[in-house]
Amino acid sequence: MMKTKLICILAMLSALSAGSQGQYVSADTYTRYELLAPETHQFRILYEVTETKPGARFHFNIIRPGSEATDEAVYDLATGKQLKFEIVTGAQAKSDAPDGNFTPDAKYIKIHLAHTVPARGEYRLRIDKTYKDEKSYWSEAGRITFKRSLGIPRNSVALPAGYEIVSTSMAAQVMREADGRLKLAFVNPGSGGQLEVTIQARRLPAASAGKGEGKQ
Repeated sequence: MMKTKLICILAMLSALSAGSQGQYVSADTYTRYELLAPETHQFRILYEVTETKPGARFHFNIIRPGSEATDEAVYDLATGKQLKFEIVTGAQAKSDAPDGNFTPDAKYIKIHLAHTVPARGEYRLRIDKTYKDEKSYWSEAGRITFKRSLGIPRNSVALPAGYEIVSTSMAAQVMREADGRLKLAFVNPGSGGQLEVTIQARRLPAASAGKGEGKQ
C-alpha cells in the first residue's frame, strides 16, 4: 500500500515538472506611484517586472492610452545599468514578438535586453516613467484625488509632501517616508483582475507640515 502511494506521488511530481517546462511565470511585479504637484496632473511610475519568456530579447511595456508619458528610463536590476529602449506601436511590437498580445495602435516601450532570457531563467527590470493624466489625478475643492484601475499584484502610492490622507478605497499600510511623505502600500487580492483604486488627500496646515518636516 505504501509503495503504491509513493509511486502515485512520484507520478504527480513528474507531471507537474513536465507541465512547468512549458511556462515559467513570475508574479513579483511591483509598481510605485509618486504623485507630483497637483496642478501638473503628473505622477511618476517606478515599475519592477520580470521577463521570464525563454529566448526573449525584448520586453514590452504599454503606455496606457489617455496618459502622456515623459522622462522614460529603464534599468537592469542585476547590474544597475540603463538599457536601450524605443517607443513603438503595437503593430511594430507584434513583428518582434508574434505570439504577444498587443493593441495595434497603442504605444509600447520596447526594451532591448542585454542578453536573452535563458530557459527557466529571468530578467529583472525597473521601468521609470512619468505620466500626465487629468482623468487619473486631479485637484478639486481643496483635495487631490488619485483614481486608477491597477492590475499589478503589489502597489504603493506616495502622496505629495505636506499632504494627509482623507480616504482610500482599499485597505492599505500607511508609512511615513524619510522625506516626510506618506506612502500607502497595498496588494491586489484579485486573480489577474483590476483593482479600482481611489485615494483622496488634503494639504496639511502649515504648522503641522512644518512639524512633520522637523522630525526627518
